Amino acid sequence: MSPSTRRLTVAQALVRFLTAQYTERDGVRRRLVAGTWGILGHGNVAGVGQALLEAGEQAMPFHQGRNEQAMVHAAVGYARQLNRLSAQAVTTSIGPGATNLVTGAALATVNRLPVLLLPGDYFATRTADPLLQQLEHPVHADVSVNDTLRPVSRHFDRVTRPEALVPSALRAVRVLADPVETGAVTLALPQDVQAEAYDWPEEFFAERVWTVRRPAPDRGELAAAARAVRAAKRPLLVAGGGVHHSEAEDALKALVDATGIPVASTQAGKGSLRHDHPADLGGIGHTGTAAADDIARTADLVIGVGTRYTDFTTASGTLFARPGVRFVNLNITASDAHKMAALPLVADARAGLAALAEALAGHRVAPAYEAEYRTGRQRWERVVTAALRAGDEGAVPTQTQLVGALDAVVGDRDVVVNAAGSLPGDLHRLWRARSPRQYHLEYGYSCMGYEIPGAIGVQLAAPGTPVWALVGDGTYLMMPTEIVTAVQERLPINLVLVQNHGYASIGGLSEQTGGERFATAYRHRAADGTFTGEPLPVDLAANAASLGMDVLRPRTVGEVRAALAEARASDRPTCVYVETAAPGPEAPGAAAWWDVPVAEVASREAAVEARKAYERAASAVRRHL
Repeated sequence: MSPSTRRLTVAQALVRFLTAQYTERDGVRRRLVAGTWGILGHGNVAGVGQALLEAGEQAMPFHQGRNEQAMVHAAVGYARQLNRLSAQAVTTSIGPGATNLVTGAALATVNRLPVLLLPGDYFATRTADPLLQQLEHPVHADVSVNDTLRPVSRHFDRVTRPEALVPSALRAVRVLADPVETGAVTLALPQDVQAEAYDWPEEFFAERVWTVRRPAPDRGELAAAARAVRAAKRPLLVAGGGVHHSEAEDALKALVDATGIPVASTQAGKGSLRHDHPADLGGIGHTGTAAADDIARTADLVIGVGTRYTDFTTASGTLFARPGVRFVNLNITASDAHKMAALPLVADARAGLAALAEALAGHRVAPAYEAEYRTGRQRWERVVTAALRAGDEGAVPTQTQLVGALDAVVGDRDVVVNAAGSLPGDLHRLWRARSPRQYHLEYGYSCMGYEIPGAIGVQLAAPGTPVWALVGDGTYLMMPTEIVTAVQERLPINLVLVQNHGYASIGGLSEQTGGERFATAYRHRAADGTFTGEPLPVDLAANAASLGMDVLRPRTVGEVRAALAEARASDRPTCVYVETAAPGPEAPGAAAWWDVPVAEVASREAAVEARKAYERAASAVRRHL
């Protein structure tokens, strides 16, 4: 071995390489890959597993997971909490361990959050063929089950030769660190190649810093955007997740304070302004507030900042209804900047907002418009207060009263994690976000099972921060396994487990669309064969306790508030198990439509009537061209 090379296995070289990768933005440097999650089996135990052991905890911290999908969720929660500037890797064995990554990879890529996936793969040399868990494709002999990760990865490569690792690893970390390109990055690692030794150039292990740039807007695009804003009578700014990723909250506030332009937020963008800012109208779209949606319907200019304009945000193309409405999109990703036939402003959100504020110096919306949206905001705040109000302290809480109890307990630094069910709608409409990172909703993929591992990722990224995973019984049953990880790592996450005996959100949607709540309740079969009997006698609180959590079982509104305070003060993983009452009239409904097609022909009256309502609503859909 020459002085300029180092003899290591491929797996050892990869781990050593990853320990020397950094991001830097605004002069702040972070480890790009700050730790690795893993379940070791055939395909990675003697390769990546041995390399992690050899590297040691100081060089590459290791987290032992229980479910491969959940490990990706935890890594995603970690990356989001740190504004995509630091990520984690996930290693799995061959076969089902690898294919279990697919859902998590899709979630990461949809939400544009970095995670490095390192699944084991079949023998590159084909000496063992077929081996355990190998898919034998009749046409494509080079296909493995890892190819299922191709469509859900931003970058995919299979390292079939040791020397191929050098360009492959460099490409992988470049994509991870790029705010435009980032998402799931997959390096499939044949198990024989992982263990193969090679003389690596020392330069491969040199410290590398990947600068996360803040591109400024083009002067021509900026001038066009400023002209459009100055000409607008009823502008509305829609804050998306890009505001948080670029740490642009202060720049947004400065623009809003100067111009008086109101702000509505997507699920990913909520908290871009504090809830009590006079220009904050709350969530927008199908799960949004009446205050935000009313202004959106009459806006003549919509300024999207860091948003992808999903169907929930646009109310499936029905929300921005004013004739002649125009759009200005500030986004670091050009494809998003051009959506809605917008005037594009391709730039980093913070740099773009600062430049736009400068270009709009001296401009402010009309006092009458300011007074109008502030009045709407105050009206909605009364709705929120009524929905969250405790009422009878001795009564069984509704879900909104449970949210109200949590609202009364949390501090500015707490983080609330949720992803699926009926809670995202309640939280988007009702939650009072106190800080930029408090509201952590995974709604790009809305993946059941995200909340508990996502909370673990947040806790690892922000030690000492109170973290709450809000989970319905349907979601809990899909993936409670990482409770064991939280207990093992002594991470004091708080699990709020809501028992409402089924899929409450889909049950409501089913009722609205003619499905009559079919197969959405967790109940025994009745005499007619339907699932309408007694609720199932499962005890999810006992299950959480069996996995090592401390469990509290409050039954009334008053007891819930006390239990939440006790959980927040605990230094152990704690579950607050709450069986909720049926939603009461105080729970506000959707202020905008969502397109879920209804059966065009049916014999049951519920579906026939639902179709009539659907056709009336769908007639308002428009394409902004």
